[in-house]
Amino acid sequence: MGWWQVNADTLARSRFVISPLAETFACLKLLHAGAAAHPGERAWLDAHLPGYRRRLAGDPVTALLVRSGLGREWIADFLTPTPREGETFEEGVARVRAFSPGQARAHLSVSLAGPLPAGLRRDDLPERAAALLEYVWTEAVRPYWDRRRRVLEADVVARTAQVGRSGWAAVLDALRPGTRWLGGNRFQVNHHEYPPREISGAELVFVPVTPQRHGWVSWEEAERYAVVYPCAGVLADASGRAVPAGLGALLGTARAGVLVLLGTPLTTSQLVAVTGQGLGSVGRHLRVLLDAGLAERWRAGRSVLYARTAAGEVLVRAAGAGPQVRRPAQPARHDASGRP
Repeated sequence: MGWWQVNADTLARSRFVISPLAETFACLKLLHAGAAAHPGERAWLDAHLPGYRRRLAGDPVTALLVRSGLGREWIADFLTPTPREGETFEEGVARVRAFSPGQARAHLSVSLAGPLPAGLRRDDLPERAAALLEYVWTEAVRPYWDRRRRVLEADVVARTAQVGRSGWAAVLDALRPGTRWLGGNRFQVNHHEYPPREISGAELVFVPVTPQRHGWVSWEEAERYAVVYPCAGVLADASGRAVPAGLGALLGTARAGVLVLLGTPLTTSQLVAVTGQGLGSVGRHLRVLLDAGLAERWRAGRSVLYARTAAGEVLVRAAGAGPQVRRPAQPARHDASGRP
């Protein structure tokens, strides 16, 4: 297994960061794999996979670059510069473009675990990688970015609340497949057998992305380390959330949408992030649902969680919207892949 030595001060200073570039690279990985984790991803792939494949079919060098860079156990470093707080997509992709051709070729040799193919012995690899990321961002991420950002913000709210309730060990154990707090200042970051890294004193960030695959890690030597992880699936999957006309007519579309979302316990802040409604509006909807006996609330540490009651469950299921309430929601566990 791969693990990092992290002292208490480094962990205490760590934080969650939202990165448009990481989201775009995660979407590139999803397009490359072509396999969806839930119906929402399937619909997105149906819309964007044909165009992505046409682009690579017309550019065999970039197609070879993607296949080589997304190695089975290691991602070429220049494709995943470590996310920085507040960085725009344009600023992030500029760092991809700024890698030297020699660095890019060296990183690809590592991801391939072997010699570089003749087709990649060229000097325009960083430019080609940046151009492909710009294509994915423009065509397949930016049109959905407002909602994706709200989903990512909701995940950060949930993880931060979990730190307050249960401590960092519980958060790291559930972050993504392969992560686990081992004790003794040791943080397992994946299942791969790589030498441990001492990162005490460095900047450590945790970066959610919406595609429900494995995530990855990245670092800038001795300065900044990042763990990129798939956000909670219940937040990422927008499928099955459409409000039936009858339920919307009964409760109002916005309030009915809140009730549908409460198939999984959520905080007020998460509901605000996912729905895009204001805090006051969400609070009013929750008060009506509580008074009507359709929702309940309880305190978990510093957070207040809301979920459907049995009566709310009957109403939503009768209307044909939403899954049965789950307490608590846990991300699916599967083997990790990507850079250690």
